Amino acid sequence: MIAILVASGVSLVVALFGTPLFIRFLVHRNYGQFVRQDGPTAHFTKRGTPTMGGVVIIGAAVVGFAASMLVAERLPSASALLALYLMVGLGVVGFLDDFTKIRKQRSLGLTPRAKIIGQGFVGITFSVLALQFPNRNARTPASTSISFLRDTNLDLAFAGATVGLILFVIWANFLITAWSNAVNLTDGLDGLATGVSIAVFGAYVLVGIWQLNQSCQRLAVAGPRCYEVRDPQDLAIVSAAIAGALIGFLWWNASPAKIFMGDTGSLALGGAVAALSILSRTEILAAIIGGMFVIIVMSDVIQIGFFKMTRRRVFKMAPLHHHFELSGWGEVTIVIRFWLIAGLFAALGMGIFYAEWVVS
Repeated sequence: MIAILVASGVSLVVALFGTPLFIRFLVHRNYGQFVRQDGPTAHFTKRGTPTMGGVVIIGAAVVGFAASMLVAERLPSASALLALYLMVGLGVVGFLDDFTKIRKQRSLGLTPRAKIIGQGFVGITFSVLALQFPNRNARTPASTSISFLRDTNLDLAFAGATVGLILFVIWANFLITAWSNAVNLTDGLDGLATGVSIAVFGAYVLVGIWQLNQSCQRLAVAGPRCYEVRDPQDLAIVSAAIAGALIGFLWWNASPAKIFMGDTGSLALGGAVAALSILSRTEILAAIIGGMFVIIVMSDVIQIGFFKMTRRRVFKMAPLHHHFELSGWGEVTIVIRFWLIAGLFAALGMGIFYAEWVVS
């Protein structure tokens, strides 16, 4: 528990005091945000606001995690390193995207092909490595079974190890792409994606702590009430470090935002959610814990699909938060209400997670 507190506390302090320093650096270099021309007109005033704040979030989370390892006097586990790898790797892709926007003075960054190649490389290497590094109990960070609250009987390796590896890589990269796009789409209003992410990563701190206390590796007798997760404590520490970094960053990202997280932050956070869901064996549960992200993605899917079929729109503008903007809601009102909904989804997910343990 001390390591979790250290991770969150250190990352919070680093983000809180490091963000204004990074803002000054970005302002000095004239690295500002470009705004899409077809968006709400109120957003034009945000043009030039420093972006790439995800650099601070990633850096603070990594520093917080490292500090917790120093306090615990041990080396990080394979699961923790894999989660950090996916977060940092996608953050690098997002950074290149943000930097391209700034350098070329446009609202579009990397080409779709370059972005897919970058995300694909990070996602595939993560997927392959996640099935390696067995511990003394022969348990690897991830498994080929589809998971809900724990691994289910639906095993992708039903036709052999090779087929299982290929199907797992496809499944894992689907999750990585989905969560990255979900956070990226949510990052459209000051503090929105940051606040929603805090609720999600806060929930995963609790998931990791509970799985640690009920781990099959720690209990004398394994049974339906224990969890087959390789490194639940380190996953809780990673979650706490990210949550702490987000809280510190939110101080400067809340309306009116002094800095945006950019694709650097949104892709990194999406990767972290995907990694935690895969490594904690809660792939489907994550869609409930992060329900606010799912709703925003679905609003975009519905808008595009309905328009292609009927040439008409369901929403005034997608994603969903822009619909409410154009309906006359204030930005702060939308953000706070979406935060509340995100908190309810996280609580619902935790309730389902705990209820399954009680009745099992």
